[in-house]
Amino acid sequence: MNNTEEFNSLEEIVTKFRSNAKKVRLVFAHNGTGKTRLSRFFKEAGQEEDRSDTLYFNAFTEDLFHWDNDLEHDTTRILELKDSKFFRVLDGDGFDIQNKIRSFLNRYADFDFDIDTTTRKVSFYREVTIDEKSETIYNIKVSRGEENIFIWCFFLAIAQLAIDEHEAYIWVKYIYIDDPISSLDDNNVITVASHLAKLIRDSNGKEFIISTHHGLFYNVMFNELKNAEKYLLKKDTFSNTYKLETLKNDTPFYQHIAIIKDLYKIAQSGKIYTYHFNLLRNILEKTAAFHGFEKFSDCIKAENDDIDKIIHTRRINILSHGNYSIFEPIEMQDENKEHFRKILQNFIEEYHFSEQLFEVQETEGN
Repeated sequence: MNNTEEFNSLEEIVTKFRSNAKKVRLVFAHNGTGKTRLSRFFKEAGQEEDRSDTLYFNAFTEDLFHWDNDLEHDTTRILELKDSKFFRVLDGDGFDIQNKIRSFLNRYADFDFDIDTTTRKVSFYREVTIDEKSETIYNIKVSRGEENIFIWCFFLAIAQLAIDEHEAYIWVKYIYIDDPISSLDDNNVITVASHLAKLIRDSNGKEFIISTHHGLFYNVMFNELKNAEKYLLKKDTFSNTYKLETLKNDTPFYQHIAIIKDLYKIAQSGKIYTYHFNLLRNILEKTAAFHGFEKFSDCIKAENDDIDKIIHTRRINILSHGNYSIFEPIEMQDENKEHFRKILQNFIEEYHFSEQLFEVQETEGN
C-alpha cells in the first residue's frame, strides 16, 4: 500500500527532502500543484550569500534565453543569454563548454551553434545538401522544440561538470530538474528521459530531484530508475495543504492500450520509423513492471531460432537508444520492420489482447 504524508506548505516538503540523503527522488504533479515553486524553495533553502548548493533546471532557466529575430532585416537571428550567474560557465574557467554542449546536442539535432562569450549571444547554423553539394546556412531560426533541446543540452553540460566535480561546481550538492521536455512530442520525450536516466545512473556523489507533470516522461524515468524514491504530489485546495504519496508498487498513468493500438496500425501501414522501437520498448517495460519481471526482454516471445531472445532484445536496445536525430525520424530498413512486426504480434498474442481492439483500427483505416 502506498504511504501518504500531509504537509502545510511546500517548504515542509523541502525540509523532508533535505533531511535525509537519497540519490534520486522522482515527483509527479499536475500543473498548478506547485512543483515549480517547490524547485525554487528547495534552491532557496540552500542559499548562502550569492551561491546555493543546488543546480536547478525549471521554467526560470528557460527564461534566461531570449530571441532577437532581427525583425527589420530578417537576416541575423540571435539567441541572447541574459545577465545571470547561470552563465558564469562562459567566463573562461579553463574548459570548452561549447564542445560539452555540442556532445549532448549531437544526440538529438542536426543543427550546430556558436556562442560569442563576450556579447553572450548564440547563433545557429545547419549543413544542407543543395544540388548534391554541401552548403552551410547561417543565422537560422531554430524551432521552439529545437531551442528547448539546445537549452536542455546547455544545462546538461553544466550538470556534467558538477557531476565530474569541476572546481567551478564543487558547491553543487543537489541537481533539481523540473519538466525538461516542454514542446517535445512523446517520441522525443522517451529519448530525453532515457538519456537523462543514464546520466543519473552513471553519476556519483550528487542527489537528484526530478519533477514533472508529463505522464509518459514520468513513466520512462520510473522504469529506468528502479531505486529512486517515487512520489505523487497533490494539493488540497480547500485546506490549502499538500499531500505527498509514496508510490511503491506500480507505474501510474498507464497509456499502453492506446499506444499498442497505434503501433499495430503503424505496423500494418509499413511506415515504421526507428523511434517506434522506443514506444515498443516502453510497452514491454510497462508490462515487465506490471508482472514483476526484472527485464523487458522477459516479455519477448522466444523463437525457435532465438531461444534466448537475444536477437530481438539486441535490436530493441540498439534502435531505441541510438543517437538518431529526434527532429528527423528515420524509416526502418525492411529487415528491422519485420522484426518490429514479429515482436509486436507475438506480444499481442502472448498477452491475449482483445482482437476487437485491432478490428476497430482496421475498420477506421478503410
